[in-house]
Amino acid sequence: MKLPDLTELALRNLRESVLRNSLTTIGISVGVASLVAMLSLGTGLQQLFSQRLAKSGLFDTVFVSSRRDLRGMGREEERKGPTPGESRVLDEPARQEIERLPNVKEAYPDIRFVTELRYDDKPHLTMISALPLSAKSNDAFDGMQGGFFSSDTAAEAILQKSFAEELLGKIPPLGAPEPNVAELAKPLLGKELTMRYAQRQAAPAPQPPLRASEATSADDSIAGAAYSVVSREQKLRIVGISDLDPETMRGPTRAKVFLPLRLAESLHVMQPTDLREISRAATDQPVYASISVRIKNPAQVQVVEEAIKKMGFNTFSILDASNSLRQVFRVLYAFLGIFGSLALAVASIGIVNTLVMAILERRREIGIMKAIGASDGDVKKLFFAEAGAMGILGGIVGVFLGWAIGQVINFGTNIWLKSQSLPPEHFWAVPLWLVGFSIGFAFLVSLVSGLYPAARAAKLDPVQALRYE
Repeated sequence: MKLPDLTELALRNLRESVLRNSLTTIGISVGVASLVAMLSLGTGLQQLFSQRLAKSGLFDTVFVSSRRDLRGMGREEERKGPTPGESRVLDEPARQEIERLPNVKEAYPDIRFVTELRYDDKPHLTMISALPLSAKSNDAFDGMQGGFFSSDTAAEAILQKSFAEELLGKIPPLGAPEPNVAELAKPLLGKELTMRYAQRQAAPAPQPPLRASEATSADDSIAGAAYSVVSREQKLRIVGISDLDPETMRGPTRAKVFLPLRLAESLHVMQPTDLREISRAATDQPVYASISVRIKNPAQVQVVEEAIKKMGFNTFSILDASNSLRQVFRVLYAFLGIFGSLALAVASIGIVNTLVMAILERRREIGIMKAIGASDGDVKKLFFAEAGAMGILGGIVGVFLGWAIGQVINFGTNIWLKSQSLPPEHFWAVPLWLVGFSIGFAFLVSLVSGLYPAARAAKLDPVQALRYE
């Protein structure tokens, strides 16, 4: 039997029992819709997660630390490379060498310290961190009140929302709604903070007495080291209030106040690494606890990581953590796919029932076909064509229905997010591969469901079929 004749005959048979075939097709559509809705949720969540990482600046960033810092040592580092005592110091020459590596956009030190800030003559102890001007693209600053730093040496500060609440004494009690960031920014923007910090000075000779406005105390050289630590003050103007936290990945070491990177470098703030590397500090050469390396192309993160490891340093990137997350999403896809396929499995039973009923109703027709020369294969092809047609049509309708369900739920979710003063999000995504997979899967399930009815129809004896009334 030729393909055009087979197609025409299959469509004619489907039109003869419109109601029954339509109900079967609707069952397939519901099954496909549940499958699409489930998998599109998993796809949307994965895309949302990836977009957030890319916009946060973490997806293309490698964090570098010295092997001398034993807290960053793992079993793999213990077996490879030099021992911590023989490893390189993460100093300014090392930073410049890393920055010259291929595919590296910039490499900047992680300067952070705990110090005292005074506002309205009241002391506030907090963690301060330095940011390069490139951090302006971080999504944490999208909803910021005020503006970013005017230059990388400006005596300016950006406050995180929780620290702004502390300065104004508006810390909400547990369970109470938080103040709006615009309300916090209005009395703070343009105001001045006084930062008191410990400055490291290379001082082989005794230092002259400091003016009262510059320092409150001065330490002698530490254990004979050729540098001293003095207390300094720096005036800072508040230029921005960040609603979100730019350092959510840092856990307990998150900063609440941010300074321009070049300004922080010029202050020569005493760092914990200065105490561990006294001999290096004597040369006034900064030693860093860690360095953040921005990569031009996220696809080259692993290549740059390997190059930095060969230099004798430890590395960490979000790529290392995302490998585990990818495994989590694979498991999530499997569970969502299984639950979404249950309705399609039920619909396949409806296909079997529809085609078995068609055999009983069309026994004489099948007998006539076989009497005039149709083979068992032709009969099977006819039933497979009918099952496949219902599968493809049900798959197409099911994809559209699943997409519509996702849009409705996403719309309702965003209404709730808006009522909670949260930005809208897109949790559902139906990529082209999911459309093709869903329609193909529905077609395959329909063909499998047609195996038994097709085999049963092909086994009919034409003589007995022609006698059937």
